[in-house]
Amino acid sequence: MLERLAADAVVLIHVGFVLFVMLGGLLVLRWPRLAWLHLPAVAWGALVEFTGWICPLTPLEQSLRAAAGEAVYSGDFVDHYLIPLLYPAGLTRSIQLVLGAVVLLVNGAVYGLLLYRQAKRAKA
Repeated sequence: MLERLAADAVVLIHVGFVLFVMLGGLLVLRWPRLAWLHLPAVAWGALVEFTGWICPLTPLEQSLRAAAGEAVYSGDFVDHYLIPLLYPAGLTRSIQLVLGAVVLLVNGAVYGLLLYRQAKRAKA
């Protein structure tokens, strides 16, 4: 029972981290100092997608599920939880590259806006 709760908590943390990687730049627009946490998170998220690595939270969740006597899925977190929400087919290398590029493009646009705002303030 405790292992299942811990596995569920790891999933929530993992989802929160993925959301922070994807959308945390919007928080940085409001609180620019948050960039010190967000930029490394973006780098990690993009690196995992571009290299095909498995985030360490995935094996942790899987080991907790196994300890709880639950079925353990194969693949990684994105393949198991996110791809079924976004795409009917399984995770492919091409999709991983697209996801990595989306992470960089979304956050690049947000940080570009942030830099534009700062330059505008410095001029004024």
